[in-house]
Amino acid sequence: MVNLTIDGKKISVKEGTTILDASAANGICIPTLCFQKGLNEIGACRLCCVEVKGTERLVPACNNYVQEGMEIFTNSPKARIARRTNVQLILSQHDCRCAVCTRSGNCTLQKIANDLGLSGTSFPADIPKNEWTPDFPLVRDNSKCVKCMRCVQVCDKIQGLHIWDVANTGSHTRVDVSGNIRIEQSDCSLCGQCITHCPVNALHERDDTAKVFKALSDPDKITVVQVAPSVRAAWGEALGLRPEFASVKRLVAALRRMGFSYIFDTDFSADLTIMEEASEFLQKLKNRDHEKFPMFTSCCPAWVRFLKSQYPDMVCQLSTAKSPQAMFGAVAKSYYADLLGVDPRRIFSVSVMPCVAKKHECDIPNINGAGAGKDVDAVLTTREIDRMIRAEDIIAEALPEEEFDKPLGVGSGAGVIFGATGGVMEAALRTAYYLATGTNPDPDTFHDVRGTEGWKEETYEIAGIPLHVAVVSGLGNTRKMMEALRAGEVHYDFVEVMACPGRP
Repeated sequence: MVNLTIDGKKISVKEGTTILDASAANGICIPTLCFQKGLNEIGACRLCCVEVKGTERLVPACNNYVQEGMEIFTNSPKARIARRTNVQLILSQHDCRCAVCTRSGNCTLQKIANDLGLSGTSFPADIPKNEWTPDFPLVRDNSKCVKCMRCVQVCDKIQGLHIWDVANTGSHTRVDVSGNIRIEQSDCSLCGQCITHCPVNALHERDDTAKVFKALSDPDKITVVQVAPSVRAAWGEALGLRPEFASVKRLVAALRRMGFSYIFDTDFSADLTIMEEASEFLQKLKNRDHEKFPMFTSCCPAWVRFLKSQYPDMVCQLSTAKSPQAMFGAVAKSYYADLLGVDPRRIFSVSVMPCVAKKHECDIPNINGAGAGKDVDAVLTTREIDRMIRAEDIIAEALPEEEFDKPLGVGSGAGVIFGATGGVMEAALRTAYYLATGTNPDPDTFHDVRGTEGWKEETYEIAGIPLHVAVVSGLGNTRKMMEALRAGEVHYDFVEVMACPGRP
């Protein structure tokens, strides 16, 4: 243990603890902008700098460790002046039109500036220009970038794709696509991890809300919306809903209040995906001597993009089943259009998804099979649907719960667990077991494939056939597994891959 004093408070912490962690553990807050534990501890923003007695220069609290007898002042006049100056310098290169920023109210820089009581900056504005492909699903706005390097670190360390890099030096330093190429020419998988790790609005999804509002106001359009399993767990957060009020049935009520004609659950088409993948897998097992293994799941478009760019020779091992989103779009503009007795071109199909890669998926020309234009006309992320709910002045907490429409609003528990890492594999194995034996397995037979581990493998037996399966999450882990497969170090029959790091 190390004994020290922080802001006059004597404390004792374990050796090897950073000043930042030691302060937080004792109720002392030090603001940070670039810091992310275990990922980005480079002290780039300098906002966490504190004064240490006996040391002339301020030191960043995020990557300096406590020492015996240290006396630290986290908010001394010297530290406070430096912190305010650093934030003003950042603001001088930042587009501060917060009122028209989609991250307003949920922006780390905005909060820090407000907490410091800043009403402006004394430094001349030097806002960097922005050049970007406007229709690409992922948008980067240099005028918002605070050069925290989080996007660089998550892409390098977690996803292993190295899409982002630092260009130029000094005050002209900027983050851009590595290799001096345009984003659409890069190997970006559109996993969206850079977006979720950005503390401001420098990285965000392409906004498709105006397109959906236009369809909602068109009397000739029949608006059909599907809601992905993962969305039900996150949609209420940005709206400030308490967990007990953020139910999927209340989301259905909000969507109906917005004017959607029919509201369905992607669980319906998740079940279709599972039946297709399980049937395809069993067919491959029957023809094992003439098939390539493992078979890969195909429901994550970011993983599919990764495979096509990094391991094109193994694309043939993907399941031929469409993703649940794509299946639903095709069903909506074929079966459901027939059910309604309408021209499928009148249907405007919307999906609410947790992933920016889904925007790309619906734009792939050969994914559309219903013969009525795009199977899915627009994809909204969870953030976008929350913005639409706010724009309509809907008080979600006050809405009574409502049910999905029928028949495409019905789904089994198999579809629900798609949102968890290993859920697709568990659902596929349960379905394969039923198709092979005619009976349902015990509820927990395949539960062990779920979990947040980056790379997990299990061995099972279905109808006397031994199966070796794996579940991988995060593209960095995926690359390790793919290289091990190529080297013959591991052998699997069936593999689930999700581009996002593990989710419980």
